[in-house]
Order: sequence, then structure tokens, then C-alpha cells
Amino acid sequence: MVKEFLYRGLPKEELDNMSLEKLFQIFNSRQRRSLTRGITDDKRKLIEEIKSAKAGKLKNPIKTHLRDLIILPYMVGVTVNIFSGKEFTPVLLKSEMIGHYLGEYVITNKRVSHGAPGVGASRSSLYVPLK
Repeated sequence: MVKEFLYRGLPKEELDNMSLEKLFQIFNSRQRRSLTRGITDDKRKLIEEIKSAKAGKLKNPIKTHLRDLIILPYMVGVTVNIFSGKEFTPVLLKSEMIGHYLGEYVITNKRVSHGAPGVGASRSSLYVPLK
């Protein structure tokens, strides 16, 4: 039996039918502040792309640099390629992601594995055999 996802006690169908003003009251204060301050033109364009992809009108993958867009209920089910600083990483938006930022799901740095010191790194590196 699959557990049904509830966001603050409300199922996804109810969140889809809810008006934005009522939805804002459910969100945390940080998300509420970000959304009430307005949606810029580039965010509005991305939202329109997501709506058209959900309707099946868009054939190309959605690519974006906007990591500060809050995931809203009608965005669930769409794959968005988010820029990590080097490459675009595909992220499937799930109902558990509602209220979070897009950038939370794409890491911007990689694990560093340091190699041997290079020539001229220090006085002691003169005695390290070269490969």
C-alpha cells in the first residue's frame, strides 16, 4: 500500500484547486515572502513553459538557470533541467518537493580528490619522483 502524500494535511488534488492566496497562507514565511514580492519576467516565462509542458505542447526539454523558483503544486510531474554551474541536471518535480526551491535538488560542487603536488609546489616536491 502506497502512502498518500499530504502537504500540511492537504492532498495534492486539493492543493491544485486552491487559489494562490490560500496557498500562500500554507507556505512558510520565507516562501510566502518570496512569492508575494512578485514574480519577475524570467520566472513568469519558466512558469509558462512548465504549464505548456504539463499540457503536452512543449517538445523540447525545459532548461533553466533559475534556482530560486519555489515549486508550486501545478508544477508536479514535469522534468526540468537545472543549471548546476557547469551543466544542466534533469530533475523530475515530485509532490514531496512542493514549497522547496529548484536549486535545492541540484548540487553545485563536486567532491574534491587531491592528487600529488605538482613540480614547484614546495621545496620538498623536488624529491618526489615524477611519473
